[in-house]
Amino acid sequence: MMNWYFLNLLGVALVNAACYEPNQAYPPPSYAPDDALLKRTFASIHAALEVVVAAPEFASTSFSVEVTSSKQSLWSQHHTAVERNASRPDIPTVNGDALYRIASVTKSFTVLALLYQHAAGNLSLDDSIDTYIEELRGKEAGSIPWKDITLRTLASQLSGIPREFAQSDLINSLPKPWEYGLPPVSRHGLLKCDEYSHGYDVPCDKANLLRSVKSKTPLFAPNQRSTYSNVAFELLGLAIENVTNQSYESYINDAIFKPLHMTKSTLSKPPDNAGVIPMDPQYWGVDEGIQNPTGGIYSSSTDLSKYLRYILTHYSDITSAASWAHPASPATGLQSFYGMPWEIFQTNRILINSSRTVRFITKGGGLPGYFSIIMYLPEYDLGFTILVAGNSALLKTIRELVTVEVVRAAEKIAIQQLQERYAGKYVSSMAHLNSSMTLIADHRGLVLAQLISNGSDISGPGGLARMFAPPDRPWYGVLVPTLLYRNENAQKGEKWRLILAEERTDGDQPIWEDFCVTDVDAANYGNLPVNEIVFWSGKGTAVETVELTGFRVTLSRQDEEEPSHLWTDESQEPLEL
Repeated sequence: MMNWYFLNLLGVALVNAACYEPNQAYPPPSYAPDDALLKRTFASIHAALEVVVAAPEFASTSFSVEVTSSKQSLWSQHHTAVERNASRPDIPTVNGDALYRIASVTKSFTVLALLYQHAAGNLSLDDSIDTYIEELRGKEAGSIPWKDITLRTLASQLSGIPREFAQSDLINSLPKPWEYGLPPVSRHGLLKCDEYSHGYDVPCDKANLLRSVKSKTPLFAPNQRSTYSNVAFELLGLAIENVTNQSYESYINDAIFKPLHMTKSTLSKPPDNAGVIPMDPQYWGVDEGIQNPTGGIYSSSTDLSKYLRYILTHYSDITSAASWAHPASPATGLQSFYGMPWEIFQTNRILINSSRTVRFITKGGGLPGYFSIIMYLPEYDLGFTILVAGNSALLKTIRELVTVEVVRAAEKIAIQQLQERYAGKYVSSMAHLNSSMTLIADHRGLVLAQLISNGSDISGPGGLARMFAPPDRPWYGVLVPTLLYRNENAQKGEKWRLILAEERTDGDQPIWEDFCVTDVDAANYGNLPVNEIVFWSGKGTAVETVELTGFRVTLSRQDEEEPSHLWTDESQEPLEL
């Protein structure tokens, strides 16, 4: 008779049964720049972008786009505007070193600086901001509860404080506000820097920032809900200065630009012939002053690929206080989240044969004349940079064309590598055990086709797996990589977990069918996990043996012809414009 523990497990499985495809179905793929599928994909994207940018509305727009893995840049494309800014001669031909203002992408550098300082023990992400800015302590004219707002809260767009202190005031952009239904108001008491100054020629300083924010009221209580704030990162910049005893600009240069060999990137205005300067209005030479931590960096696609390669290899181990890739709060809708300071987008519509969720960890930015975004996808080991000077509409077009086609190509490469490295039949060398496992690779990931242990078909109708599967729904067993190793020092013995996923069915489903609680530790047998599978490779990359931890058995891979039902590459169709 099944005991209470297994009844409980079965109950959990039934309540949370609608767990479909795992978000990470395989280890990140590896890429060769001369891979035929990648070359076709990039050639197709290049041709499509050439057609797009030939449209009249983009005649005065330049762009740079680059795709990188954690190891190397895979592809780039650059376009020099046909119509140039005659009053500000810029770089003759746009290339990978051409500098753009990257605007709010700068916020990610500010957060990286925070993570470094937390790791060094010089500050804590969970300390309140007034710990590091003494001017925010005590009485003030406003009502923002600074003692309750932490560095982490500010970095995660959860502070509830206003968005701006020296920008976005309609009094500066509407010469006749009464024509828009606004009453005349006096400029007495307003700032005299940034957009309040003539031609943005007076940058705001620390005193301007603190005088303004200390008079403000909050939009929300801290951690109540997310809302975008530039002021949050200006305050974080001050905290960084106070704990490092350096200017923000010098610290970013010393701690990030130099170690990552981002030789072109700067927080000072570069010479005009080093950058891309679009038609007016543009923000090329504006000194952002105290607002540098929220949007002051100039950078290039080559430098930002170096930055993304660093992030792809370090996002989870900069500090134990946070995994940099994780969401911190929901934004608006089902697919959007804030991180620190990432804008995270999840979609299940990008893959052709699967509705598995793909997560883009992004940071975008915009200033007059400049529009930028960086993105990274740890699941696919990919980073994207898109920099536009001119018409902002081009960024959205490039983002759609590049990300969709590259991710689809990466998916095919990943599945092909699953086939080559893991798929096949594994058999015990001890014939009397009658133990074997067959794995296939397809759009679902690495799927368990059959598992026999001591003559019992574990995956069959009456097998052990049925104990944890929904009794009235189609399901399958899929292996999920933990990205950990039995031998961490040698990076040997890949540890995976077998989970049961439901097959999606057509037609309308109950609302709560989308509810799923992640649980990959199914049960133990004799204090060892029954669903842990450890892959061991030989001298090459292909797996030679598999250890079924809970079953106390090791299986060896059999050489056999590739089964006809395995997933195969499909011909790539031309991009639709």
